[in-house]
Amino acid sequence: MKAVILAGGKGTRGKPYTDYFPKAMTPINGKPLIDYVVKYLNSQKIIDEIIIIADFEGLGGQISNYFEKQKNIIFVQDSGNGTGGDLLHIEKLLKKESEFLLWFVDNLCAIDIEKMKKVFKEKKSVACIATRTKRKEETGFAVVKDGIITEFKEKPIVKLHLAECLGIYMLGKEVIKKIKAKQDQIEINLAYDILQDLSKEGKISSYDIGNKEWIDAESPTVLERNKKAVNKITKQMGF
Repeated sequence: MKAVILAGGKGTRGKPYTDYFPKAMTPINGKPLIDYVVKYLNSQKIIDEIIIIADFEGLGGQISNYFEKQKNIIFVQDSGNGTGGDLLHIEKLLKKESEFLLWFVDNLCAIDIEKMKKVFKEKKSVACIATRTKRKEETGFAVVKDGIITEFKEKPIVKLHLAECLGIYMLGKEVIKKIKAKQDQIEINLAYDILQDLSKEGKISSYDIGNKEWIDAESPTVLERNKKAVNKITKQMGF
């Protein structure tokens, strides 16, 4: 199975750092974020090839320079037409695939890809999205009764009312067909233009990561603030 890493994007949340390097090259313990993602995917027997989509004509050139000697990586210039446009851009590379993994580069998680594929198949879904139903909050909480604080809870793990969608997807061929049907749009957003309609048809499954840690590695500031969690995740990933 092929894994597609979306490493483009403007990196707005990571400014001013992303004025000098792409989000994918955000440093974590001396190595870029994307290095952890690529090595983790390479460690999975289920993955045989990695496609990285980024603006290689711009700052993304730092990514291709970093991985220039690796054999199983294909570099593709992003389409500039949104997530859906990028997938349409690599349609020929995915032609023989019944499904593929899509990984937004700012997601750091030791997700069990084989279990995710099992859910994808068992639910006969067109797409499967990694989700979580609990998370550790970054701020402190208080128990309030009649306007009086009776207890403090420092950064508790809370159960979410709604499942949080993470940026790791398993997609089938039908998704590409849906994108092709909308290729006249200037920009195609995978979530809102494609998956939203499929969800109403009951064709999207959810893979809950359970107790696995996950973090949105949006900027060096966020990674530094959550250093303990980041180190735990990279350890779970085998590093």
